[in-house]
Amino acid sequence: MNRTQLSQLAVLAAVARHGSFRAAATELGIAPSAVTHAISALESSVGLRLMARTTRSVAPTEEGRRLLDVLGPALGDIEAALTALSDGRDKPAGPLRITMPLLAARDLIAPRLGEFVRLYPDIELEIVTDDRFEDIVEKGFDAGLRLGEHLEADMVAVRVSGSWRGAVVGAPGYFESHPKPIHPRDLASHICIRRRFSSGTLYRWEFEKDGRAIAVDVRGGLILSDQSLMRQAALDGAGLAYVFDARIEADIEGERLVRVLDDWCPPFDGFSIYYPSRRQMRPALRAFIDFFRWRG
Repeated sequence: MNRTQLSQLAVLAAVARHGSFRAAATELGIAPSAVTHAISALESSVGLRLMARTTRSVAPTEEGRRLLDVLGPALGDIEAALTALSDGRDKPAGPLRITMPLLAARDLIAPRLGEFVRLYPDIELEIVTDDRFEDIVEKGFDAGLRLGEHLEADMVAVRVSGSWRGAVVGAPGYFESHPKPIHPRDLASHICIRRRFSSGTLYRWEFEKDGRAIAVDVRGGLILSDQSLMRQAALDGAGLAYVFDARIEADIEGERLVRVLDDWCPPFDGFSIYYPSRRQMRPALRAFIDFFRWRG
């Protein structure tokens, strides 16, 4: 591979990332014609069509996707190494992009952001909230936060919280007209406040007891995407909600909510920061991990 091909591969990755020659040109700061020329020259040198072009879209061919699967992490490592050099050998500085669910951002990260910014004023921290499990390499993130049970095996994970538990709760007034469920299958006769993730998927309520796992498609006319809204709806008697127990401890103590199916809700791994095992650790990312690491 020569130097020209290396730059062409970078152009290929940009076009695939944006799905557009013009958007890739804007990112790279070159003319659209230069992007077109680079892709055509690369395809000629390898003897394969790498990008399928139509009048409306641009997408990798099967051969292009296979090349990008290998190319993406390699370019990420190069970018991280160059950024680390520009940041300074030991000084945490420069851009840092982290993806996480809104709940993790609000409950775990936001309360300590002021202190983090004061300690590391040269870090440009961008937090993107999304429930979807992002491919952080493909999407250009340095790291992400997700529940530990959902992490891929090739990711390095560092805990940022202790174990969490789910809680099925309803208002006392709700149970005046509905019997308390004893088993998850009893939820079929209850009004439940359902949750839709940003991916579009409706959450199936998950339970476990004595090694037996059950997932229930609950019913109910109210669908929300935020646990704070679900808690409030439950307080208002709209039905049963399935939320993290840390959100409703005070409500249970104050007898504003009643917990049910407690023995079917065991603790599970909390949130972890995850990042690719191949990626060189930048000082800015190391500072973020060390600052938010769970100390037990």
